[in-house]
Amino acid sequence: MFDSHVAVLLDQAVALVNTLTDGEARGRDYPAPSGAGLAEAVEAAVPRASSSLPRTMDAAEADYLVSAAERMRAVFQAVQDGDLDAAAATVNGLLLDSGARPHLDRRGDGPWQLHFHGGDESFAAGSTAACATALALAVGGSLVGRLGVCRAGRCDRVYVDTSRNAARQFCSTACQNRTKAAAFRARKGAPEPEEAPAPESASGPA
Repeated sequence: MFDSHVAVLLDQAVALVNTLTDGEARGRDYPAPSGAGLAEAVEAAVPRASSSLPRTMDAAEADYLVSAAERMRAVFQAVQDGDLDAAAATVNGLLLDSGARPHLDRRGDGPWQLHFHGGDESFAAGSTAACATALALAVGGSLVGRLGVCRAGRCDRVYVDTSRNAARQFCSTACQNRTKAAAFRARKGAPEPEEAPAPESASGPA
């Protein structure tokens, strides 16, 4: 499976995509947060403890992160569609634009670790650079098939498959159960129930 640090960064990429991009989540329309709610959404997607970069969220950084999340979504979709050339081209663009560069860093007396902060060390560029590098390692490695887009109806949230048998197809247990219930009703000829409201954020993995 993925290196533990890469796994954390892939989880952050998933959280940013699922939090900051419009679409559908668990059977409902999902409008991404904007305005005053955007900073809080980013805080939930990328906790402060996971990044040593200074946390700022002015309009420019917010726009940068939203754009980066949309491009990261395109990577997951391209992998799902079997278009690795498109996935690689998008990742290369993210790496270039964020100024990703490997360097060793540590906190206090802790061990040295390899990080991939962006060239300008801003929070938005740094987070994008780190996530883009993790996506590059996935797309360029044998575990590229672990990147996925939810197969449930009316849901396009993304995920990283960490199951032993690489058989995951859904962003969440809720979508898996919803799909199974719909299949059961179809076999029985029962009508579809009304969907419950989607959560405010569909960022977490199953």
